[in-house]
Amino acid sequence: MKILKTNFGQLKDQDIALFTLSNANGVEVKITNYGATITSIKVPKANGTIETITCGFDTLESYFSEAYKNNSPYFGGTVGRYCSQIKNAEFSLNGKTFQLAKNAGDNNLHGGVEGFDKKIWEASIVDTKDASAIKMTLLSQDLEEGFPGNVKVSVIFTLNNNNELTIQYEGTPDQDTPLSLTNHTYFNLSGFSENIENHTAKVFSDKRLATDETGAATGEILNVEGEADDLRDGKVIGDVHKQMNDGFEHFYIFDGDDSKLKHTASITDRNTKRRLDVYTTEPCMLLYTGKYTSDDLQRENGQKFGKYRGFCCETHRYPNGPNIEGAPKSVTKAGDTFKSTTIFKFGW
Repeated sequence: MKILKTNFGQLKDQDIALFTLSNANGVEVKITNYGATITSIKVPKANGTIETITCGFDTLESYFSEAYKNNSPYFGGTVGRYCSQIKNAEFSLNGKTFQLAKNAGDNNLHGGVEGFDKKIWEASIVDTKDASAIKMTLLSQDLEEGFPGNVKVSVIFTLNNNNELTIQYEGTPDQDTPLSLTNHTYFNLSGFSENIENHTAKVFSDKRLATDETGAATGEILNVEGEADDLRDGKVIGDVHKQMNDGFEHFYIFDGDDSKLKHTASITDRNTKRRLDVYTTEPCMLLYTGKYTSDDLQRENGQKFGKYRGFCCETHRYPNGPNIEGAPKSVTKAGDTFKSTTIFKFGW
Protein backbone atom coordinates (compact mmCIF):
# COMPACT_ATOMS: atom_id res chain seq x y z
CA MET A 1 0.00 0.00 0.00
CA LYS A 2 1.41 3.33 -1.05
CA ILE A 3 1.82 6.76 0.52
CA LEU A 4 2.22 9.85 -1.60
CA LYS A 5 3.98 12.89 -0.11
CA THR A 6 3.48 16.31 -1.70
CA ASN A 7 4.09 19.92 -0.74
CA PHE A 8 1.14 21.66 0.94
CA GLY A 9 2.69 25.11 1.31
CA GLN A 10 4.90 27.05 3.70
CA LEU A 11 4.33 28.31 7.23
CA LYS A 12 6.84 30.08 9.47
CA ASP A 13 9.56 29.38 6.89
CA GLN A 14 8.88 25.66 7.11
CA ASP A 15 7.66 23.39 4.34
CA ILE A 16 4.30 21.83 5.15
CA ALA A 17 3.67 18.36 3.74
CA LEU A 18 0.53 16.55 2.62
CA PHE A 19 0.45 12.76 2.84
CA THR A 20 -2.05 10.69 0.85
CA LEU A 21 -2.88 7.24 2.24
CA SER A 22 -4.87 4.90 -0.01
CA ASN A 23 -6.06 1.30 0.00
CA ALA A 24 -7.14 -1.29 -2.56
CA ASN A 25 -10.83 -0.37 -2.28
CA GLY A 26 -10.68 3.26 -3.36
CA VAL A 27 -10.51 4.80 0.11
CA GLU A 28 -8.12 7.78 0.26
CA VAL A 29 -7.11 9.81 3.30
CA LYS A 30 -5.11 13.04 3.05
CA ILE A 31 -3.30 14.31 6.15
CA THR A 32 -1.07 17.36 6.62
CA ASN A 33 1.50 17.89 9.36
CA TYR A 34 -0.04 21.32 9.99
CA GLY A 35 -2.18 20.43 12.99
CA ALA A 36 -1.91 16.70 12.20
CA THR A 37 -5.01 17.53 10.19
CA ILE A 38 -7.11 15.26 7.99
CA THR A 39 -7.84 17.47 4.98
CA SER A 40 -10.04 15.00 3.09
CA ILE A 41 -11.32 11.44 3.03
CA LYS A 42 -12.65 9.86 -0.15
CA VAL A 43 -14.86 6.76 0.03
CA PRO A 44 -16.89 4.84 -2.60
CA LYS A 45 -20.66 4.53 -2.40
CA ALA A 46 -22.76 1.50 -3.28
CA ASN A 47 -22.48 2.02 -7.07
CA GLY A 48 -18.71 2.49 -6.86
CA THR A 49 -18.60 6.27 -7.28
CA ILE A 50 -15.83 7.74 -5.12
CA GLU A 51 -16.61 11.04 -3.38
CA THR A 52 -15.13 13.26 -0.70
CA ILE A 53 -17.04 12.80 2.58
CA THR A 54 -15.26 15.24 4.92
CA CYS A 55 -14.99 18.99 5.44
CA GLY A 56 -11.59 20.52 4.79
CA PHE A 57 -9.48 22.34 2.23
CA ASP A 58 -7.09 21.51 -0.59
CA THR A 59 -4.65 24.36 0.12
CA LEU A 60 -2.91 25.43 3.32
CA GLU A 61 -3.94 29.05 2.74
CA SER A 62 -7.62 28.20 3.14
CA TYR A 63 -7.04 27.25 6.80
CA PHE A 64 -6.03 30.87 7.38
CA SER A 65 -8.93 32.60 5.61
CA GLU A 66 -10.88 35.16 7.62
CA ALA A 67 -14.08 33.13 7.24
CA TYR A 68 -12.39 30.02 8.65
CA LYS A 69 -10.57 31.81 11.48
CA ASN A 70 -13.74 33.65 12.51
CA ASN A 71 -15.77 30.42 12.69
CA SER A 72 -13.02 28.12 14.06
CA PRO A 73 -14.62 24.76 13.21
CA TYR A 74 -11.34 22.80 13.64
CA PHE A 75 -11.93 20.81 10.42
CA GLY A 76 -10.01 17.53 10.70
CA GLY A 77 -7.52 18.77 13.30
CA THR A 78 -5.83 16.85 16.10
CA VAL A 79 -7.12 18.60 19.19
CA GLY A 80 -5.17 18.98 22.45
CA ARG A 81 -3.72 19.41 25.01
CA TYR A 82 -7.26 18.99 26.38
CA CYS A 83 -10.20 18.89 24.01
CA SER A 84 -13.59 20.50 24.63
CA GLN A 85 -14.21 23.14 27.29
CA ILE A 86 -12.54 23.62 30.65
CA LYS A 87 -14.76 25.78 32.84
CA ASN A 88 -13.43 29.25 33.65
CA ALA A 89 -10.17 28.22 31.92
CA GLU A 90 -8.74 26.92 35.18
CA PHE A 91 -8.26 23.81 37.25
CA SER A 92 -6.50 22.77 40.43
CA LEU A 93 -3.94 19.98 40.53
CA ASN A 94 -1.66 18.88 43.37
CA GLY A 95 -2.68 21.89 45.44
CA LYS A 96 -1.97 24.46 42.74
CA THR A 97 -4.40 26.36 40.53
CA PHE A 98 -3.52 26.71 36.85
CA GLN A 99 -4.96 29.52 34.75
CA LEU A 100 -5.39 28.62 31.08
CA ALA A 101 -5.86 30.71 27.97
CA LYS A 102 -9.46 31.88 27.55
CA ASN A 103 -10.65 31.38 23.99
CA ALA A 104 -14.37 30.51 24.41
CA GLY A 105 -15.81 33.28 26.54
CA ASP A 106 -14.34 32.62 29.99
CA ASN A 107 -13.59 28.98 29.15
CA ASN A 108 -10.66 27.19 27.56
CA LEU A 109 -11.68 25.35 24.38
CA HIS A 110 -9.71 22.63 22.56
CA GLY A 111 -6.39 23.47 24.19
CA GLY A 112 -6.47 27.25 23.89
CA VAL A 113 -5.55 29.94 21.40
CA GLU A 114 -2.85 27.83 19.75
CA GLY A 115 -3.72 24.21 20.45
CA PHE A 116 -2.27 21.12 18.84
CA ASP A 117 -4.41 21.69 15.72
CA LYS A 118 -2.38 24.84 14.98
CA LYS A 119 1.09 23.36 15.53
CA ILE A 120 3.56 22.11 12.94
CA TRP A 121 4.16 18.43 13.67
CA GLU A 122 7.12 16.28 12.68
CA ALA A 123 5.95 13.61 10.24
CA SER A 124 7.39 10.27 9.21
CA ILE A 125 6.16 7.33 7.16
CA VAL A 126 5.66 4.15 9.21
CA ASP A 127 6.78 0.88 7.68
CA THR A 128 3.77 -1.47 7.75
CA LYS A 129 3.10 -4.64 5.81
CA ASP A 130 -0.59 -4.47 4.92
CA ALA A 131 -1.49 -0.82 5.57
CA SER A 132 -0.46 2.79 4.98
CA ALA A 133 0.63 4.68 8.09
CA ILE A 134 1.94 8.12 9.04
CA LYS A 135 3.31 9.12 12.44
CA MET A 136 3.11 12.70 13.68
CA THR A 137 5.09 13.87 16.73
CA LEU A 138 5.06 17.05 18.78
CA LEU A 139 6.65 18.45 21.93
CA SER A 140 4.20 20.55 23.93
CA GLN A 141 6.12 22.90 26.21
CA ASP A 142 5.61 23.46 29.92
CA LEU A 143 2.92 26.11 30.57
CA GLU A 144 1.92 26.23 26.90
CA GLU A 145 -1.56 27.79 26.96
CA GLY A 146 -1.22 27.47 30.77
CA PHE A 147 -0.93 23.67 31.03
CA PRO A 148 1.82 22.26 33.29
CA GLY A 149 4.65 20.04 32.10
CA ASN A 150 6.42 19.20 28.88
CA VAL A 151 4.58 16.49 26.95
CA LYS A 152 5.91 14.36 24.11
CA VAL A 153 2.93 13.54 21.91
CA SER A 154 2.51 11.22 18.94
CA VAL A 155 -0.38 10.37 16.65
CA ILE A 156 -0.30 7.47 14.18
CA PHE A 157 -2.83 7.37 11.34
CA THR A 158 -3.19 3.93 9.70
CA LEU A 159 -5.40 2.99 6.75
CA ASN A 160 -5.86 -0.72 5.92
CA ASN A 161 -7.73 -2.77 3.33
CA ASN A 162 -10.59 -3.37 5.77
CA ASN A 163 -11.41 0.31 5.21
CA GLU A 164 -10.40 1.14 8.77
CA LEU A 165 -8.70 4.42 9.59
CA THR A 166 -7.07 3.85 12.97
CA ILE A 167 -5.85 6.82 15.02
CA GLN A 168 -3.52 6.01 17.92
CA TYR A 169 -2.50 8.72 20.37
CA GLU A 170 0.27 8.64 22.95
CA GLY A 171 1.58 11.30 25.28
CA THR A 172 4.18 11.23 28.06
CA PRO A 173 4.42 14.26 30.39
CA ASP A 174 7.22 15.15 32.82
CA GLN A 175 4.66 16.65 35.23
CA ASP A 176 1.12 15.64 36.12
CA THR A 177 -1.09 17.30 33.51
CA PRO A 178 -4.56 17.09 31.95
CA LEU A 179 -4.49 15.24 28.62
CA SER A 180 -7.38 14.49 26.27
CA LEU A 181 -6.81 14.22 22.53
CA THR A 182 -9.28 13.77 19.70
CA ASN A 183 -9.68 14.17 15.97
CA HIS A 184 -12.16 16.79 14.78
CA THR A 185 -13.13 15.48 11.34
CA TYR A 186 -16.59 16.42 10.03
CA PHE A 187 -18.26 13.72 7.91
CA ASN A 188 -21.01 13.94 5.33
CA LEU A 189 -21.68 10.45 4.00
CA SER A 190 -23.83 11.76 1.15
CA GLY A 191 -20.71 13.28 -0.41
CA PHE A 192 -22.22 16.70 0.24
CA SER A 193 -25.09 16.17 -2.20
CA GLU A 194 -27.27 17.22 0.76
CA ASN A 195 -26.92 17.93 4.46
CA ILE A 196 -26.62 15.22 7.11
CA GLU A 197 -30.23 15.26 8.30
CA ASN A 198 -31.05 12.17 6.20
CA HIS A 199 -28.33 10.20 7.99
CA THR A 200 -29.44 7.56 10.49
CA ALA A 201 -27.42 7.65 13.71
CA LYS A 202 -26.91 4.94 16.28
CA VAL A 203 -24.98 5.70 19.47
CA PHE A 204 -24.67 2.76 21.84
CA SER A 205 -25.15 4.58 25.13
CA ASP A 206 -28.05 5.36 27.45
CA LYS A 207 -26.41 8.31 29.17
CA ARG A 208 -24.65 11.57 28.52
CA LEU A 209 -23.04 14.42 30.41
CA ALA A 210 -25.02 17.53 31.28
CA THR A 211 -23.55 20.88 30.25
CA ASP A 212 -24.11 24.37 31.63
CA GLU A 213 -25.02 27.54 29.74
CA THR A 214 -21.37 28.00 28.66
CA GLY A 215 -21.14 24.51 27.15
CA ALA A 216 -18.91 23.10 29.90
CA ALA A 217 -19.76 19.72 31.40
CA THR A 218 -21.00 19.88 34.99
CA GLY A 219 -20.33 16.26 35.95
CA GLU A 220 -24.03 15.43 36.17
CA ILE A 221 -24.94 12.30 34.21
CA LEU A 222 -28.28 12.29 32.37
CA ASN A 223 -30.20 9.15 31.46
CA VAL A 224 -31.43 9.43 27.87
CA GLU A 225 -33.56 6.28 27.86
CA GLY A 226 -36.82 7.02 26.05
CA GLU A 227 -35.73 10.59 25.21
CA ALA A 228 -35.38 12.13 21.75
CA ASP A 229 -31.59 11.77 21.98
CA ASP A 230 -31.69 8.05 22.83
CA LEU A 231 -30.03 6.73 19.66
CA ARG A 232 -29.39 3.12 20.65
CA ASP A 233 -31.85 1.76 18.10
CA GLY A 234 -31.03 4.34 15.43
CA LYS A 235 -32.88 7.51 14.48
CA VAL A 236 -32.88 9.87 11.52
CA ILE A 237 -30.84 12.90 12.56
CA GLY A 238 -33.28 15.41 11.05
CA ASP A 239 -36.19 13.90 12.99
CA VAL A 240 -34.30 14.29 16.26
CA HIS A 241 -33.30 17.84 15.37
CA LYS A 242 -36.99 18.66 15.03
CA GLN A 243 -37.87 17.00 18.32
CA MET A 244 -35.09 18.82 20.17
CA ASN A 245 -35.50 22.04 18.18
CA ASP A 246 -31.73 22.06 18.09
CA GLY A 247 -28.68 20.26 16.74
CA PHE A 248 -26.57 17.70 18.54
CA GLU A 249 -23.74 18.72 20.85
CA HIS A 250 -24.05 15.68 23.10
CA PHE A 251 -21.33 14.04 25.16
CA TYR A 252 -22.34 10.39 25.32
CA ILE A 253 -20.47 8.28 27.85
CA PHE A 254 -19.63 4.58 27.74
CA ASP A 255 -19.01 1.86 30.27
CA GLY A 256 -16.40 -0.83 29.90
CA ASP A 257 -12.69 -1.48 30.05
CA ASP A 258 -10.84 1.58 28.77
CA SER A 259 -8.05 -0.57 27.37
CA LYS A 260 -10.41 -2.31 24.95
CA LEU A 261 -12.15 -0.97 21.87
CA LYS A 262 -15.88 -0.32 22.22
CA HIS A 263 -18.30 0.00 19.30
CA THR A 264 -19.72 3.43 20.11
CA ALA A 265 -21.55 4.62 17.00
CA SER A 266 -22.83 3.62 13.56
CA ILE A 267 -24.05 6.29 11.15
CA THR A 268 -25.49 5.60 7.70
CA ASP A 269 -26.58 7.77 4.79
CA ARG A 270 -29.88 6.35 3.55
CA ASN A 271 -29.30 7.37 -0.10
CA THR A 272 -25.68 6.40 -0.80
CA LYS A 273 -25.70 3.53 1.76
CA ARG A 274 -22.33 4.71 3.06
CA ARG A 275 -21.76 3.81 6.70
CA LEU A 276 -19.32 4.98 9.34
CA ASP A 277 -18.70 2.81 12.39
CA VAL A 278 -16.75 4.23 15.33
CA TYR A 279 -14.74 2.17 17.79
CA THR A 280 -12.77 3.68 20.66
CA THR A 281 -11.01 3.02 23.95
CA GLU A 282 -12.26 6.39 25.24
CA PRO A 283 -15.02 6.87 27.86
CA CYS A 284 -16.79 9.69 26.04
CA MET A 285 -17.83 10.73 22.53
CA LEU A 286 -19.20 14.04 21.39
CA LEU A 287 -21.79 13.72 18.65
CA TYR A 288 -21.84 17.13 17.03
CA THR A 289 -23.93 17.91 13.97
CA GLY A 290 -22.26 21.18 13.00
CA LYS A 291 -24.93 23.52 14.26
CA TYR A 292 -22.42 26.38 14.55
CA THR A 293 -20.58 25.79 11.25
CA SER A 294 -20.58 28.85 9.01
CA ASP A 295 -22.42 28.64 5.70
CA ASP A 296 -19.63 30.80 4.22
CA LEU A 297 -17.20 27.89 4.29
CA GLN A 298 -16.56 25.73 1.24
CA ARG A 299 -13.82 23.66 -0.38
CA GLU A 300 -11.88 25.31 -3.20
CA ASN A 301 -13.91 23.34 -5.78
CA GLY A 302 -17.12 24.95 -4.48
CA GLN A 303 -18.22 22.03 -2.28
CA LYS A 304 -20.43 23.72 0.33
CA PHE A 305 -20.01 23.27 4.06
CA GLY A 306 -22.12 24.94 6.75
CA LYS A 307 -24.80 24.24 9.34
CA TYR A 308 -25.80 20.55 9.48
CA ARG A 309 -23.53 19.72 6.54
CA GLY A 310 -21.09 17.67 8.59
CA PHE A 311 -21.15 15.63 11.80
CA CYS A 312 -18.33 14.82 14.22
CA CYS A 313 -17.75 11.79 16.41
CA GLU A 314 -15.11 13.17 18.79
CA THR A 315 -13.84 10.46 21.13
CA HIS A 316 -12.05 11.63 24.28
CA ARG A 317 -11.92 11.93 28.07
CA TYR A 318 -14.66 13.80 29.92
CA PRO A 319 -14.95 17.45 28.85
CA ASN A 320 -14.04 19.71 31.79
CA GLY A 321 -12.61 16.54 33.31
CA PRO A 322 -9.95 18.25 35.47
CA ASN A 323 -12.81 19.97 37.34
CA ILE A 324 -15.08 16.90 37.64
CA GLU A 325 -14.47 14.62 40.58
CA GLY A 326 -14.12 11.02 39.47
CA ALA A 327 -13.71 11.83 35.78
CA PRO A 328 -11.78 8.86 34.37
CA LYS A 329 -8.12 9.47 33.51
CA SER A 330 -8.44 13.20 32.90
CA VAL A 331 -4.96 13.72 34.32
CA THR A 332 -1.89 11.80 33.15
CA LYS A 333 0.78 11.42 35.83
CA ALA A 334 4.39 12.42 35.28
CA GLY A 335 6.23 9.62 33.48
CA ASP A 336 3.05 7.69 32.66
CA THR A 337 1.90 7.32 29.07
CA PHE A 338 -1.47 8.53 27.86
CA LYS A 339 -2.83 6.06 25.32
CA SER A 340 -5.95 6.28 23.19
CA THR A 341 -7.19 4.52 20.05
CA THR A 342 -10.13 5.32 17.78
CA ILE A 343 -11.11 3.55 14.58
CA PHE A 344 -13.28 5.03 11.84
CA LYS A 345 -14.47 2.12 9.68
CA PHE A 346 -16.08 2.87 6.33
CA GLY A 347 -18.64 0.69 4.60
CA TRP A 348 -20.97 0.97 1.58
